Amino acid sequence: MKTIIALILITTISIVSVFSQDISGDWSGKTMRGDKELTFVFTIKKQGSTYESTMAVPTFRVSGVKPRSTTYLNGKLTIDGSNLGMNYQGEFNKSSQQFEGVYKEGSIVLKLNLKKGIVKVVDTKRPQEPTKPYPYYEEEVVFYNKKANVKLAGTLTLPSKKGNYSVVVLITGSGPQDRDETFMGHKPFLVLADHLTRQGIGVLRFDDRGHGKSTGDFGTATTEDFSKDVLSAFAYLKTRKEIDVKKIGLIGHSEGGIIAPLAANNSNDVAFIVLLASTGVSGTELSVMQSKTLRGFPVKDEVEYEKNTRKAIAIVTSNKSNDEIKKEIDAHYNAFLRPILTSLGAPEKNINAFIENQVKTSNKPWNRYFLKYNPADEFEKLKIPVLSLNGSKDTQVDAKINQTGIKYALIKGRNKDFKIVELEGLNHFFQECETGNMNEYRKIDQTFSPIALKEISNWVLKRVKQ
Repeated sequence: MKTIIALILITTISIVSVFSQDISGDWSGKTMRGDKELTFVFTIKKQGSTYESTMAVPTFRVSGVKPRSTTYLNGKLTIDGSNLGMNYQGEFNKSSQQFEGVYKEGSIVLKLNLKKGIVKVVDTKRPQEPTKPYPYYEEEVVFYNKKANVKLAGTLTLPSKKGNYSVVVLITGSGPQDRDETFMGHKPFLVLADHLTRQGIGVLRFDDRGHGKSTGDFGTATTEDFSKDVLSAFAYLKTRKEIDVKKIGLIGHSEGGIIAPLAANNSNDVAFIVLLASTGVSGTELSVMQSKTLRGFPVKDEVEYEKNTRKAIAIVTSNKSNDEIKKEIDAHYNAFLRPILTSLGAPEKNINAFIENQVKTSNKPWNRYFLKYNPADEFEKLKIPVLSLNGSKDTQVDAKINQTGIKYALIKGRNKDFKIVELEGLNHFFQECETGNMNEYRKIDQTFSPIALKEISNWVLKRVKQ
């Protein structure tokens, strides 16, 4: 999960013999993780003889999350979000008129009871988020990746309805994201789109496949699949008379920064690329680095830990069948991770849940593709202008290592127009920060540093006016 909105329960509707019919409606509940209260809302709809649900986590401003399947049988509710890394199972208690169950996400296990009720969204806006009416044109749009049978929904903003404008497509980072890239209580793409449009640059941002108002299965997609969704966005923009088709660029954040060159190298029409906290090394090397820097527990022998991490990657990226990989990686994690976690006093049920999640995640198509992918190969092919920005306090994508990888690839490919900038004191989301650690994102009121916003718009404006 990546984001949360503040929802307030205002009414609870009594349920009388609802289960002899169906369970359609809003189901809400609160739980505690440590000292923080989390609110969950599941909107369940009946489709013929089956159900489907949409999940929101108001505490983090997350909404529009679509679990793979929802079933209700003999008083038991199961919401399978294996495409998202989550699961909820609850049993209806007639006396309390609620589902009593457990929410699981990775190694996180939370007791969560759900009552039927109406919820009102109270959006706790950050200071930089714009307020309507905007001083520019905004339109809800839909376009299609026909080969993948995916409908993509987004927002197009233009300086005015009439004109002929340069436009950028915003590409989100990893994980299922909405068009605003809502994360940790912030909406960075909303702020970025607002800034660029006010500067005279049109913006198209869209919900990832299988998220928000877009269709498709996010859980089975790879970085390459997402690049084809971007090309579908590009094709759509070329049909609009208000847009200068020779001045359409891509701006990708985090994983979006390695999706962008894949899309550009499969098109002759992309005018420029802006990379925001993009990786410049292979997925394998980045994963090894993050396994050490973002790991939530200490180890006695870092050399041995890295050796075992690389062995896990070798298993996952082998050409063996999925069943063989699953069996081998399960055995490896139990031999490698279980002793470490046991020595730290972790309960066995938590260790089991952690390893189970690691096995599932490791063998997903996205993960296997990402580990094999080296974005430097794509950066080397780029002949169009490239701006690469990173924050000096980025703890997820190390600025120096990754910017160096991008720079060398562009030089090797003899790109004649690129700029690489490390912005002092900014984190992975380009917030001015103290430490850059992930737990700091939510605490910062600023969504996007004005310095970074200006760097982006000034560079883009210079390129589109040439």
